[in-house]
Amino acid sequence: MLRLHAHPFSSYCWKALIALYANDTPFEFVQMDGERPLSEQFPGRVHPGGHIPVLEDGDAVVIEATSIVEHLAVHHPGPAPLIPADPAEAVVARMLDRVFDNYVMGNMQRVVAAHLASRDKPELGLRAEPDAAEIAAAKARLRQAYAWLDGWLVANALPPNVSLVTCAAAPSLFYADWIEPIGEDQPRLRALRAELLALPPVVRCVEDARPYRAFFPLGAPDRD
Repeated sequence: MLRLHAHPFSSYCWKALIALYANDTPFEFVQMDGERPLSEQFPGRVHPGGHIPVLEDGDAVVIEATSIVEHLAVHHPGPAPLIPADPAEAVVARMLDRVFDNYVMGNMQRVVAAHLASRDKPELGLRAEPDAAEIAAAKARLRQAYAWLDGWLVANALPPNVSLVTCAAAPSLFYADWIEPIGEDQPRLRALRAELLALPPVVRCVEDARPYRAFFPLGAPDRD
């Protein structure tokens, strides 16, 4: 039995969960204890940064969400191919995975991190404001990524089945749009987000994460 160490509200954990759900792959979900640092839990012992998700597959331990999806494609294949069989198409899938992780998810995380770093500490008499320059820079990079992706979608289409791209795009666009809404001038990207959020594996992630929305440091919007 596979064991996934993760949390339902984590965008990177969604990447692994979407792949598992798409192929109905049996696994045990090991939810992280929010009262204990990750460094004191299994990921802290096996991941160099103590991050999630972490997959156990027998004696194999796989870290990093993209690598987990690749591992599932090789060792636990199903109707959703995850990695395109055509090598050239696989290169494109991996390229887009990097775009969504680095420029959408990464810049979304910058804004979240800025808000987390500025949380008030009334017990110390401290009140901090988020780093406005950091937030503005991250949002500008998000808009730049949105524009590139919308332009890419003019001449290209994503794989028709759940793939590595789906696993990366769905959580990154879900959370990034909460921080910097995708503009009306990016209709293809807006449509892609809506299509991804309608996929059953993604719907399951959204619903499982719903009880934790109060923890979103910017305040979760009343939608999705």
